[in-house]
Amino acid sequence: MTIMEKGRPDGGPSIWKRTASFVGAENLSLVIALVILLALISSQSEFFFSARNLLNIGQNMAVVGLIAVGMTLVIVSAGLDISVGSMAGAASVVCALVVTSTDSVGLGVLGGVAIGTTLGLVNATIITVLRVNPVVATLATFSAFRGIAFLIAPDGRPVGVLDPELRYLGSGRVLQTAEFPGIPVSFLILVAVAVVAHVVMTTTVFGRSIYSMGGNPAAARLAGINLTAMKFKIYAISGALAGLAGVIVTARTSSGQPASGTQGLELEAITAVFLGGALLAGGKGTIVGTMLAVMLIAVLANGMNLLGIATFYQLVAKGLLLVAAVAIGQWRLARSEREQAKAAAGGV
Repeated sequence: MTIMEKGRPDGGPSIWKRTASFVGAENLSLVIALVILLALISSQSEFFFSARNLLNIGQNMAVVGLIAVGMTLVIVSAGLDISVGSMAGAASVVCALVVTSTDSVGLGVLGGVAIGTTLGLVNATIITVLRVNPVVATLATFSAFRGIAFLIAPDGRPVGVLDPELRYLGSGRVLQTAEFPGIPVSFLILVAVAVVAHVVMTTTVFGRSIYSMGGNPAAARLAGINLTAMKFKIYAISGALAGLAGVIVTARTSSGQPASGTQGLELEAITAVFLGGALLAGGKGTIVGTMLAVMLIAVLANGMNLLGIATFYQLVAKGLLLVAAVAIGQWRLARSEREQAKAAAGGV
């Protein structure tokens, strides 16, 4: 019996093996990088491991994390959506306008999610009906949706909304005491969405269909999967989560922001998905890997802020992370293809 199996009278897998299986072998390097980063930052700042700072990291993960969950579905299906940041901006403005005109936070949240879903369906229509490449299509709507956000906002300016219930979604905390700063509500929303997405991707026919259409679209079509309908569903889900992220931005800033607070979200989300093990060709990627990458990016940004590193250095770091993530993914794909070729040659 090995050390990791001690304490297991039934001889079943240990907690460490179950954890490694859940995280995924391809994401262990990401965990190691996260541990090293935590050690480096904590050695330079005594405030890093304070409860308040760690919970702030969780709160800051919410917006990017929600978009990254939807982006994972898109990229695994061999698509791409560069317009999610603009969708979040439009949803932020719509949410603020609905809340100020109706005094209903529920309607505001629904309005933000609805506009995100609608814009996601617009992307799906351009990609499937007009047969435009996803990169080109969403690059065009990236600009168009940003323009829509400014057109919706009166005079193109942020829409102020002072509603304590809405603010609670972005800045509220549960289990808060005099000693404990509380768990951010926005972080709990992210966790709930990520858990549901993980279950869908790993246990349902819909999730398996997403992997199939990304890995081998021809085989997926022959298996009876309606690729067009799947793309509409995937881009609608991605748009809905971008809309929810826009609602969180409104709740945190107490204003509907056409651009501020949502610019650059697409870069961070795409970086997280690729860093989490997804491939540009599709067919690979997990919600767990994406969430680990979102955490890594959030820790990096928080650490740089604590150490007083200028913002433009953070932009450089995020850009390098994206390049590294895509390069590693291409290297993994090439290695897998070589192994398959060797196996095929050996079987001849």
